[in-house]
Amino acid sequence: MTLNAIFVCLGNICRSPAAEAVVRAKAHERGVAVSLDSAGTGDWHVGQPPYPPMIRAAALRGYDLAPLRARQFLAQDFGRFDVVLVMDRANQQAVEALRPKGNQTPVRLFLDHAPGCGATEVPDPYFTRDFDAALDLIERAADGFLDRIASQP
Repeated sequence: MTLNAIFVCLGNICRSPAAEAVVRAKAHERGVAVSLDSAGTGDWHVGQPPYPPMIRAAALRGYDLAPLRARQFLAQDFGRFDVVLVMDRANQQAVEALRPKGNQTPVRLFLDHAPGCGATEVPDPYFTRDFDAALDLIERAADGFLDRIASQP
């Protein structure tokens, strides 16, 4: 069975496209079947590529963000994905505000998959300028997420 997951951050130009690319690459290495997407809670960057400094930082680690384009998370995404993985609590609140009545799709903090990492949210590198620290957290959560998927029957 292929798991369908979407990663969500604020503008879909740093954290969520990085998470999509990292999980995709790691899943491919492990032979884990996933279908992935990413989106932002805001519409400011719709149609734009990820932020160039994030593209460069990810490329140095072997992840290709360049083909991705930003889009906004929509209420109908709840019906398209098995899980929504958000980068911070503000993203979680914005996504939950769109939840259709009766929908049960889980919305979880991505770093829930990286226990012991010392953080519960991935700081936004657009503001912190620390793209490597964000990628460190995303890689840890990606490994934990894929471990969970692989352990399910």
